[in-house]
Parts: sequence; structure tokens; C-alpha cells
Amino acid sequence: MSTQSALANNLALFQSARRINQSLTAPLEKRALQYMASRAPRWLTSDQLTLLGLAAQLAAGLFYALSRYNRFALLLVILCLALNWLGDSLDGTLARVRHHERPRYGFYVDHMADIFGSVALMCGLAFSGFLHWQTAIAMLIAFLILSGESFLATYSLSRFQLSQGIFGPTEIRILLVIGNLALLRNPYAHLFGYKILLFDLGGAIAALSMFAMAIHTTLRHTAQLYRQEPMP
Repeated sequence: MSTQSALANNLALFQSARRINQSLTAPLEKRALQYMASRAPRWLTSDQLTLLGLAAQLAAGLFYALSRYNRFALLLVILCLALNWLGDSLDGTLARVRHHERPRYGFYVDHMADIFGSVALMCGLAFSGFLHWQTAIAMLIAFLILSGESFLATYSLSRFQLSQGIFGPTEIRILLVIGNLALLRNPYAHLFGYKILLFDLGGAIAALSMFAMAIHTTLRHTAQLYRQEPMP
């Protein structure tokens, strides 16, 4: 059996989950990615873009750690976040535009890269001094729980939720960019008369929000699956 025949057979047997993205930037982002994918050079591949996204996120974690000694390393973090967006967002679009889809391979590799990259990013933040390590760990745990729920729902419901409400990966990157620029000005915030680290405040809100989203979607999907598969 030829490689193309094997691929066609795999695609026939495997049904991709429906992708849902309701984030604020989704419509504009989709048009921009399709424009770039249709004009990308032929030598560029989706695998190269995936590696770019992972390398950029690993580098962002490194520069967050180095920002402990030089705050201007935060500008390099912003550059890495932009490159991460390019690689992580364009790889799948490029494959679809060129009809080179590998749905199982792409889903698995892309999201394992996201997990390793997120661990590196949170470790870098923990060493940056701009927030306490407990906050970074809380954000990482919440992200992993929310990611796990999303992956399980993709398998169980054949629906891959790219965003939670109006927030998706791009919105998170934008918030990090805004936070980095704010850190260059002042790493502290004032709340109810107390002076606290700005990223401790933002990180605590992010962690609590992700935990709440994970609990809400878990209850909703459990009820939905129970209705579809009730007790005999």
C-alpha cells in the first residue's frame, strides 16, 4: 500500500473532532492565518512551525527567568510570544490549506508541545521574581487540569474547544504582553491599600478563573454524557 493510500485510509477511519473557537480575536485571526498560509513559501512545513512555536515558548520561559537580573529581558519574552503565536497558530492552518492534514499526529504533537512549553513558561515566571512560585504553580496546575478536561471532551464528545468563553490562547498571549509592558513600568499593584506584586494579582485571578472553568465544564459535560448514556 502506498503512503498516500495509507493516509487516505487512516483519514477515512478517523473522524476529526469539530473545532470550536469563540474567542474575541478568532474571526480576525482566522483570516490572517489563511492569508499567511496561502502565501507561505513551499519549503516551510507545518512541522517546522510547530518546532518554532515550541522553541519560542521555551525561550520565553528562559527570558522570564533572566528578567530577574535584567528587566529588559521582558521585551525578548514579548518577541518570543509573537513567534510562539506564529508557529502554534499557523501550523495547522498551513496543513489544511495545502491538504496535508494529519489529524491524529497533529493533535498529539501540537498539544504535547503546548504542555511542555507551558511548563517552561511557568518555571521561568517562578524564577523571575515578579511573582511568587506558589502562584506560578497554581497557574500551571489549573492550566493542566483545564487542558486535560479539553482533551477528554475532544475524545468523548468529538468537539475540540479551542477557547473558554471569549478567551483563547491568543488572548492569553495578549494579556501577557500587556503585563510585561506594565512590569517594565512598575512590578507592583495596589489593592485595598496593600502593595502586592502585579503578576501575583494577575496570576491568582488567572488560576482561579481556570479552576472555575474546569469545574463548570466538567459538570456540564458530565451531565451531557449522562443524558447520552443513562444508567440501564
